[in-house]
Amino acid sequence: MTIAETAAGVEQRRRLVTAIPGPASQALMDRKAAAVASGVGTTLPVFAVRAGGGIVVDADGNHLIDLGSGIAVTTVGNSAPRVVAAVQAQVAAFTHTCFMITPYESYVAVAEALNRLTPGDHAKRTALFNSGAEAVENAVKIARSFTGRPAVVVFDHAYHGRTNLTMAMTAKNMPYKNGFGPFAPEVYRAPLSYPFRDGGLDGADAARRAIELISVQVGATNLAAMVIEPIQGEGGFVEPAPGFLSTLAAWCRESGVVFVADEVQTGFARTGDLFACEHEGVVPDLIATAKGIAGGLPLSAVTGRAEIMDAPHVGGLGGTYGGNPLACVAALAAIETIEADGLVERARQIEQRMKSRLEDLARSDPRIGDVRGRGAMLAVELVVPGTTQPDAALTRAVAAAAHRAGVIVLTCGTDGNVLRFLPPLSISDELIDDALDVLAETFRTTTVTS
Repeated sequence: MTIAETAAGVEQRRRLVTAIPGPASQALMDRKAAAVASGVGTTLPVFAVRAGGGIVVDADGNHLIDLGSGIAVTTVGNSAPRVVAAVQAQVAAFTHTCFMITPYESYVAVAEALNRLTPGDHAKRTALFNSGAEAVENAVKIARSFTGRPAVVVFDHAYHGRTNLTMAMTAKNMPYKNGFGPFAPEVYRAPLSYPFRDGGLDGADAARRAIELISVQVGATNLAAMVIEPIQGEGGFVEPAPGFLSTLAAWCRESGVVFVADEVQTGFARTGDLFACEHEGVVPDLIATAKGIAGGLPLSAVTGRAEIMDAPHVGGLGGTYGGNPLACVAALAAIETIEADGLVERARQIEQRMKSRLEDLARSDPRIGDVRGRGAMLAVELVVPGTTQPDAALTRAVAAAAHRAGVIVLTCGTDGNVLRFLPPLSISDELIDDALDVLAETFRTTTVTS
């Protein structure tokens, strides 16, 4: 895909006019240190002033290639024209009334769109919230209300959020959980399918391994919900082997357990399907969405089978800002952009372009143990050559070098040894190629000594 030389008024090329960070960003970082709680970290020490297409412009005028999308949020691009126009019109009309007090049509329209777009042709209902963690937490509430059961099963390497319940559901201690307990009870963890580390175990067998543990340690009759990311996010972009999700979903149906797909990071065309669980034809009972839903505005949703969604009593679901009108019109515009601009197919094109280059890089560099992911949700896992031993130090060094060269990349993984790539679907082929050239040079010149 070749796009215009500018997008949202932003020149679409990497350009460094200062070192990273430049003096203006350094001054702003000093202000941050004095004013913002130290627990709020940043990946790059630069401050954004504009963004569009595949570029973020910092306070010093540096143009950085965006392979992060604000952690998979700006899927349709920053300042996407339909989103901008919709929000501008809405903000002039009204910014808030609270849907639970005086409702408005755009909330209903978003619910209708999600009921139409999410997997399955059964009757559905939707409720809107603010963040991914809120969506996951409400999915658990709904499942408990429907089943009358208390327990929740999640998986190794999972990330589900930062609220008390979703911290309990999240696997990784630092930085998400350490020192913040005690956590919500009745959360149990099962082994995931992790092909790079599973020694050839196929998806169905990996699912049966998890089911056996769940049956023994929890018991299906106590289990309200199984919550799983179809492709894990913070846990390392782990893509389970084929058959894992479908086998788990079938067991849940047989056992009266609500199967919840956490598609907060994978949803809305990110993986080359509108939703990642569609890749294997898996139809969840409930699906939690956020991030790419509204072009950068805070919105999340739980969508699912009508009989399950309608189980909570009136007033049991909601929140002051849930389904804010600005976010709702942004979501409608983002969905229109995905459909009108063919962004599901664009994600597949990005996968083909990026994955082949990453696989070439892996063949020449034994420190890259695995290349994985789908669509515009791709990753490389870095290891000590000839082993599966994680190399977090190398991962940090490669990411920092890419940042200095003007390419935004993110890290993830339980062991901190995965580089992840989440470009906006509005990015041009030229920017992708430039970013991958930078990454190849970064690997060539980056060494870490113990």
